[in-house]
Amino acid sequence: MKNPTKLQRVFYLLGLSLLAIPSIAQQDYEELSITQTGQEAAWKSIPADIHYSWGSTNVRYDKTAVPVIQKRNSHTLTGWKGEKLNALLVVWNNKQDCTVSMEIGEFINKKGDVLPKSCFEQGFIRYVMTDEYNIEGKHSCEFRPDKAAYDSSLVADVIDVREKMQLKKQHLTPMWLTARLPQDVAIGTYTGKVILLVDGEEFGQLQLKINIVNRVLPKPADWHFHLDLWQNPYAVARYHGVEVWSQEHFDRMRPVIKALAEAGQKVITASIMHKPWNGQTYDYFQSMIVWRKTLAGEWKFTYDVFDKWVEFMMSLGIDQQINCYSMVPWSFSFQYFDERTNSLQAVNCKPGEPTYNEMWTAFLTDFAKHLKEKNWFDKTCIAMDERPMPVMKTVISLVKGIDKDFKIALAGLYYADIERDLYDYCISTDQSFPQEVLERRAEENRVTTYYTYCADCKPNCFTFSDPAESAWMALYTAKLGLDGYLRWAYNSWVANPLQDSRFRQWPAGDTYLVYPGFRSSVRFEKLIEGIQLVEKIRLLKKEYKNNKRVLKRMEYALESLEIKALNVQNKAADDVDKINKLVNIL
Repeated sequence: MKNPTKLQRVFYLLGLSLLAIPSIAQQDYEELSITQTGQEAAWKSIPADIHYSWGSTNVRYDKTAVPVIQKRNSHTLTGWKGEKLNALLVVWNNKQDCTVSMEIGEFINKKGDVLPKSCFEQGFIRYVMTDEYNIEGKHSCEFRPDKAAYDSSLVADVIDVREKMQLKKQHLTPMWLTARLPQDVAIGTYTGKVILLVDGEEFGQLQLKINIVNRVLPKPADWHFHLDLWQNPYAVARYHGVEVWSQEHFDRMRPVIKALAEAGQKVITASIMHKPWNGQTYDYFQSMIVWRKTLAGEWKFTYDVFDKWVEFMMSLGIDQQINCYSMVPWSFSFQYFDERTNSLQAVNCKPGEPTYNEMWTAFLTDFAKHLKEKNWFDKTCIAMDERPMPVMKTVISLVKGIDKDFKIALAGLYYADIERDLYDYCISTDQSFPQEVLERRAEENRVTTYYTYCADCKPNCFTFSDPAESAWMALYTAKLGLDGYLRWAYNSWVANPLQDSRFRQWPAGDTYLVYPGFRSSVRFEKLIEGIQLVEKIRLLKKEYKNNKRVLKRMEYALESLEIKALNVQNKAADDVDKINKLVNIL
């Protein structure tokens, strides 16, 4: 805590949440602006009034453009009990600057059952600066020192939960509406009104129907989908200006991690050495474990931070797996505290070398003991990513030689020679698991997933990506027969993530899916939509396991999911919509 006030010190000592103090409540912010031309004629062609309509959650509406939209005052959502549904209201202003907001009316079905007001959440989609692919329109993982070399624009992505929004003349604002359906809600079609307010006064009404079918989606903690979005606690501390691992730091992280748990996250990301990825993100990962070499030359390890982090994550419901990075970092430099020099030192060594084997044998032996004492050993994986097979073979041999029951995880290329050694195996979109391997891994209860990264044009979840691609990526796992999906960063924020998603390397938005606050994103919410679809497919396959006709219908729908076909406009949205309609009528 930097220069705390007396009141802050009191609360800190008492262990109370500082988030309850108005002085650090979520603050508003200014969006960046960009000069855009060519819309003058379009604005002149429509009446000088405030216009509104239901829109599509799959469209990123331009902030200063008249939307190309077929005006609708009625909209229908269909889902299962326990499902989270989203809708989008678009408001565009050709009159004068004003303030807009919405009110949710009563939702009631023909039997008189009422949806509780508490299941509705509302917010505004806000705009963040983004870029594009490289100048040839292809994938790009290279450094981007010159932002001018890439097309940049404002894009709708941030979902800001707030009561009202200023809307300038000849500007547009999308309003996001979420309905979290209770698991015990009565089935039927609920009809209600969404009221648009302008400067605090009712301006118009829209009808919304929510059709709830007679099936129940389990709670996210019970979803089978293996979601692995890597967390970065250090980004939260830097952005909010709080001391790492202080009470205030945990308070700031709580809503961010709670939202991740509610998406069905299964894995805790833990860094067991300094800079496992050589500091490639804006906020590099520090070691959660203190490595110390004594005066006698012995290795000693302190797990206080690691334990606090794991316990914090588990307290919020993320408790199935702990992935520890990395025995094979992107730079073979290992930091430790040397008691003989009373300073931090670094040793450079590679897998297979005596120094490497000596220090990692000491660590893994002690780590295994600690994990067993905490009853975490069976949940823990020694994790690596995008490392070559010869190196992996060497590391696997070392790990298994210390404790044969250690689990190992890898995200990278498919290597048949080491597949059986990997409990958690995640491959990129250009790789594939043989069918017999998938079946055997499922029988052995091993985790088998895929990931997307900067080299993937489509599908992806950059801030400029088609929103439906996020749902499509989750749905793609059902076609491949995989357990889930990995994304390398959930919240590795850039310098000013709420304003500018561009970074020194990789396409904009590559390093994070949510925003400080906690503020969600269109990308994150669409990913959850896709995960829900996968869970519904799983449950329906179980229900109809003896019905070949229904199973064939689902398999046929999934077969249409082809990455190469995503270049066709609206293909991702059409694929997702088709499968969503199917699972809701079966």
